[in-house]
Amino acid sequence: MTAAAPPLDLQRERAYVRDLGRAFAGALVFNIPLLMTMEMWAQGVIMDRWRLLTFIVAGLPLLYGLAYYAGFSKRRGPVNDALDTAVALAVGFITASVLLILFGVVEWDAPPREGLGMVALQAIPGAMGALLARRQLSGDGGGDTDEDQASYFGELFLMAAGALFFALNVAPTEEMILIAYKATPAHILALIAVSILLLHLIVFKAGFAGQEEADHPLKAFLHFTLPGYAIALAVSLFTLFLFGRTDGHAVAGVVQTMVVLGFPAAIGAAAARLLV
Repeated sequence: MTAAAPPLDLQRERAYVRDLGRAFAGALVFNIPLLMTMEMWAQGVIMDRWRLLTFIVAGLPLLYGLAYYAGFSKRRGPVNDALDTAVALAVGFITASVLLILFGVVEWDAPPREGLGMVALQAIPGAMGALLARRQLSGDGGGDTDEDQASYFGELFLMAAGALFFALNVAPTEEMILIAYKATPAHILALIAVSILLLHLIVFKAGFAGQEEADHPLKAFLHFTLPGYAIALAVSLFTLFLFGRTDGHAVAGVVQTMVVLGFPAAIGAAAARLLV
């Protein structure tokens, strides 16, 4: 005798619990490098609170866009996307809080300003990981459906998200500043060329909507590669500003550092469709 199937409401609750667990796993997998980076701990303490607030405010529409195109659950629609965004942000905060306390970075008697700053700075990338979990950690998160096919501007948005995710992993480190300091003008020009070349090659292997334009090299280059690199540089400049890397530096030095950070950002922009 076949057992009766669970009620539909119970099935939905179980599915949501599974999605939520996967969201925590995604937050952990995607955010662990930042959670174990000393410079990120320091930035959480010394960063101006208005810069931190700017990052969080700028991150909210980014998270909503990721919820629209990916989301940690299969529920769709503006309300569900907003709920997924809120839950993903909560997952990011909880994951960062628990692990930073576990690592002994945030201590129980630490000033609230310091502890909250370190956790809040880590919450956005953690929430990004939570929203990408269904695609990256699920057996049913395969290729795009008609619902999540991105328009041209949607693809550019995904490029920005990928660029930010990659840039955040290296922007606070001293090694990035050292590379920019050691680079000569020839190195910078070569880095620009390599960044653009890799971005172009990866984009048309990563399932972008414009992949069919690969048969028209000039059109593909103008529609995706150049805008994608411009986005990577803009995200790099924003990230440098966020971490105070532009303060007190000459324009030439800021541009050189932006190009160096633009290399991983360009890879992230190109690989965005591999994540979403």
